[in-house]
Amino acid sequence: MTPKNDQDDGGFAENARQRAIETYEQARDNAADAGRKARDSLSEAPLLALAGGIAAGAIIAALLPRTEKEQELVGPTAKRVKQTARAAAEAARDTGSKRLDDLGINREKGSQTLRSLLQNVGEAVKASAEAGLDAARKS
Repeated sequence: MTPKNDQDDGGFAENARQRAIETYEQARDNAADAGRKARDSLSEAPLLALAGGIAAGAIIAALLPRTEKEQELVGPTAKRVKQTARAAAEAARDTGSKRLDDLGINREKGSQTLRSLLQNVGEAVKASAEAGLDAARKS
């Protein structure tokens, strides 16, 4: 090899070394910036960050299979929660239905109102069509 080639190889190695250092520094700066942005976001909206963390945890938990121990420990509580929710929904439905009945708003009355409305609309369409035909005949 000639001395010129040795210098070229040395220059290439130095250039590569310099690029590696710059890339490392840029990556370090970007990571620091990302950390600052995350910290700032958390301080500006901590409840949003908490909600996002809870949602992510719930999604991960839903995707993981249940273990026998988990089923043993959580099963009875989950069953009680479902029963309580079902009872609450039924009570709300029954109370709402009773209140609507007390106000005279029920399925039968709704059906009568709908039939009456459709009949009136039909009569209005028929009357409009007849008036249009009469006007066309007179022209």
